[in-house]
Amino acid sequence: MDTYIPRRLGVATAIALSCLLVTACSTTAESSSPSSTPDVAEKPTASGEAAPTPERRPYTISFGGDVHFEGVLRSRLDANPRTALGPIAKVLSRSDLAMVNLETAITTGGTKAPGKQYTFRAPASALTALKAAGVDVASMANNHGMDYMESGLTDSLAAIRRSKFPIVGVGRNEAEAYRPWRTTVNGNRVAVIGATQVLDSEFIQAWTAAGDKGGLASAKDEPRLIQEVRRARKNSDTVIVHLHWGTELQKCPNEAQRGLAPKLVAAGADVVVGGHAHILLGGGYLKNGYVNYGMGNFAFYNSGPETGRTGVLTLTINGRKVLKDQWTPATIQGGVPVPLTGANRQQAVTGWKALRGCTGLAAKPG
Repeated sequence: MDTYIPRRLGVATAIALSCLLVTACSTTAESSSPSSTPDVAEKPTASGEAAPTPERRPYTISFGGDVHFEGVLRSRLDANPRTALGPIAKVLSRSDLAMVNLETAITTGGTKAPGKQYTFRAPASALTALKAAGVDVASMANNHGMDYMESGLTDSLAAIRRSKFPIVGVGRNEAEAYRPWRTTVNGNRVAVIGATQVLDSEFIQAWTAAGDKGGLASAKDEPRLIQEVRRARKNSDTVIVHLHWGTELQKCPNEAQRGLAPKLVAAGADVVVGGHAHILLGGGYLKNGYVNYGMGNFAFYNSGPETGRTGVLTLTINGRKVLKDQWTPATIQGGVPVPLTGANRQQAVTGWKALRGCTGLAAKPG
């Protein structure tokens, strides 16, 4: 699950255009120049003269919040996986890449986590639903990813292998759980790492991947996560860390979030984004990195005035630079996000920007 070319045509189109300009052009997206070199470098042509290599071009990546397929969402999934996420699919599909948090075990069996009040599971068609909705990668590093314990983990990993759909934050062993998903888009080598800062205390040891033991990537082991970020930094243009973090229904980031985010940015993360709180939290710049503390619910069986507010965060990125953030607001109706329009949309965007007030984040890089 290291390399996956998204279904969109951005990468192939960029390469084709580049080949018209460059005599010696590689036929793979992996030939892009690394972030440590200038965007335009010189290399000799067949005649011995220098010619520019293809430039990286900005790309877009969209993030949605927490997704499961319980309640009304299971009915939608069973009826037609390809339309299960509803109209928000059009928003996700417009970006070069899209990502969500898949907050469920992928199993129809397994042993329910003992004493856990809420447990989520879904059949393998959940992965079909994500792909059909325009999602390119998802994280399962969260406090529901192993709700059906080791047998559920085995089923989840088998479903992931069969589907060939990229999932981060979970694996057969520690190395696989922390390993980034990699892709190249518009000449940018992108690495995405998933980890959870939220685990029920009684399951921390059982659910955390360690050595040859399968499980989830844990952000509670900060040195291990930071090691993976530094490793990804060495051979990536953009490093993205997707986290499950925060305190349920708390509108501002907690101490654990505010403590971890600067460490990840210092280690080389360009984007840190995630959720768990069931409500939206603010986002913005931390020095030159971009952080979002809470994406809220996304496709979720239960919602109210606060927990039903959702949306899609779209970042425009070139290499290490986040050039723009855009919020597409939505409300959860019948379990799925429905984009807002008109005055309601503008009001929701203004409200989302105001959430930055208690985060310590900036509106622009600094």
